[in-house]
Amino acid sequence: MSAPDDVAAIRKMAGLSTPMALRVAVTLGLPDRLAEEATAEEVAAERGLSPVPLRLLLNHLATLGIVARADCGYRTTELGAALRRDADNGLANLLHLDLAGGRAELAFVELLHSVTTGESGYARLFGQDFWTDLDQRPHLRASFDKQMTDRFRAQVPRLVAGFDWARFPTIVDVGGGVGTLLAAILAAHPGIRGHLVDLDPTATEAGATFRAHQVADRAQTTVGSFFDPLPAGADAYLLCDILHNWDDEHAHVILDRCVEALPPAGRVLVVEPIGGQLAATEFDLSMLVIFGGRERTVDEFRALAAVHGLAIESLTDLSGARCLLELRLG
Repeated sequence: MSAPDDVAAIRKMAGLSTPMALRVAVTLGLPDRLAEEATAEEVAAERGLSPVPLRLLLNHLATLGIVARADCGYRTTELGAALRRDADNGLANLLHLDLAGGRAELAFVELLHSVTTGESGYARLFGQDFWTDLDQRPHLRASFDKQMTDRFRAQVPRLVAGFDWARFPTIVDVGGGVGTLLAAILAAHPGIRGHLVDLDPTATEAGATFRAHQVADRAQTTVGSFFDPLPAGADAYLLCDILHNWDDEHAHVILDRCVEALPPAGRVLVVEPIGGQLAATEFDLSMLVIFGGRERTVDEFRALAAVHGLAIESLTDLSGARCLLELRLG
């Protein structure tokens, strides 16, 4: 028979009330509103909510230390302040159920389907895949772009410093988002010219990023998909956090496009977590259930690349969270 402490620990791990309570609190803007003390009745009246269920939520948030009970209601604690929109740490954007991150994690209710079939749970839950959702809902795309910027902000200096980017006079950043990484590479290496390819309005935002980093004279953008032909002849084609978002079928198409554009001495540079090394198992499940993708192992990358005549030239740990796989022809 299991020990009572083990049962309690597993129940705590399995419970959905706390993760959902945090997401609902962010979606309702409670950490922001309760920067000033208020009662459940006052907040309910302001937000068009029912006061009794709201009080149940606030009581659980108080148990978690996100809010504290006060003389005249509730107020956000120092811990809870990390969930405010003005905290500038990415959490509010990531957890909000009406934005890309929070909506995507709802797909975990379809984890059984994903594990059984290898398919995205997101598409099963919402009737279309994550990327189509972003195309049809501009506010989701805007929040996703912000989420990617927040994720990279602390890591970009290490990604730039951890590899000899100056070896490549021209770099095409394939699916480069709003240009955060490419702009940093160009700023650190005045001899490099960059070309970013992504969908609009993301590609347009990249132009603003290049101007803000004062590298716009060495950077250009092309509105397009990495499933379409890429600008040809660059020294390197950068795929940062791209392939893990896709199953093997789509990953092969992306690599096909890179190889079509690649000169004989060019390189494909893959930057992302490596399965079994830097990839967190929890994040690996996210890739599966949201995208139908995964964090591939080195051997899986080797097999994927070989189909396109690519071989692994080197493997570099850039940040403790992401590696760089340098792929060459031959």
